Amino acid sequence: MSDETETQLRDSLSRIPSLAGYTGPVERLGGLTNLVFRVGQACVRLPGAGTEEYINRSHEAAAARAAAKAGVSPEIIHADAQTGIMATRFIEGATTMTPEGFRADIGAVRRAGEAFRQLHTSGAEFPFTFELFAMIDDYLAILATKDVALPDGYHDVVGEAQIVRAALARNPAKLVACHCDPLCENFLDTGDRIFIVDWEYSGMNDPMWDLGDLSVEAGFDAEQDRALMEAYSGGKPEAADHARMVIYKAMCDLLWTLWGLIQLANDNPAEDFRAYADGRFARCRSLMASPEFSDCLETLQTA
Repeated sequence: MSDETETQLRDSLSRIPSLAGYTGPVERLGGLTNLVFRVGQACVRLPGAGTEEYINRSHEAAAARAAAKAGVSPEIIHADAQTGIMATRFIEGATTMTPEGFRADIGAVRRAGEAFRQLHTSGAEFPFTFELFAMIDDYLAILATKDVALPDGYHDVVGEAQIVRAALARNPAKLVACHCDPLCENFLDTGDRIFIVDWEYSGMNDPMWDLGDLSVEAGFDAEQDRALMEAYSGGKPEAADHARMVIYKAMCDLLWTLWGLIQLANDNPAEDFRAYADGRFARCRSLMASPEFSDCLETLQTA
């Protein structure tokens, strides 16, 4: 840990009453945009540079508390909407999931589906509504102020996606409390159950977004998609649910392409975000051109 990072952490701990006097060991954990540490029996998150442009910390804190109350997220120890500093109870013995971890354990895939069902049926109310096309517009507005090029054809694909927008509106889902950013590393698996962390992008949303996005992040194949959907649905899913899940695979890549470009513009060193954005956009276009996508779009249009 650099001296600058250690100073930032120690200053942040002084703001958390239960950790202000902590002098024990500290372990750096993962995070693409934020700094995350294990501090004793707590997990402490410091917000990344530039995240204030697109993260509402008050909304995040409210959602994290509601998710903890629903039993799918660790207990909140401290959440400061002004500084973005958050501390949660550390889940002892849990494995931080990865795409490889999910693909190697079909049981973990099912536990993720069960965790989503628990969240989505909890009755929790999040303060933000996650609206795909409004968020695309918001991210494009942020990028208009930065010196980063969109992938060739991006605006054309957003135009093509208007037919998707109409199909989703034709067969709308009831909005429920959703995570909305199910990166594999946001899942902590004890072997018996999964906890979900990091509620920065959470909001009221179509529940199939969470399942479609996790499928993309983990690189699930047809068997894993089936296990996820069946665990979530308690059996064979409805055709419209499956169709929306597949459609959201493409739509999440369309949105997160822009997120990656914002990271690139903010000089985030965690990853090659140019390659990240271009790869996500290419995957979006490939799925939108596939027969599977056309079939799912037709399912929604005729439902």
